[in-house]
Amino acid sequence: MMHIKVFGACCSKCTRMYAYAEEIIKEQGLDATLDKVTDIKEQMRYGIMSLPALVIDEKVVSAGRMLSKKDMETYMCK
Repeated sequence: MMHIKVFGACCSKCTRMYAYAEEIIKEQGLDATLDKVTDIKEQMRYGIMSLPALVIDEKVVSAGRMLSKKDMETYMCK
C-alpha cells in the first residue's frame, strides 16, 4: 500500500493538490492512503521549507511548487 501526504495549509494550491491526489487514487484504482498534513512540526521533520509539498512513501517528491495533475500522476503511478 502506498502512503501519500500532501503538506499545506488551506491555500488554494494545497487544496487543489490534495483534490488531484484523491482523483488519481480513484481513477487509477491505487491501493493508497492519503493524508493532508498541516502540522509545522511534521513539515520540519521532512525538511520541507516551502509549500505545497508532496510526500510519497516517506520520500519528498516535490516541495514549494504546485504540481499539475499529470505530474502528480507520474509520481503516484510508478
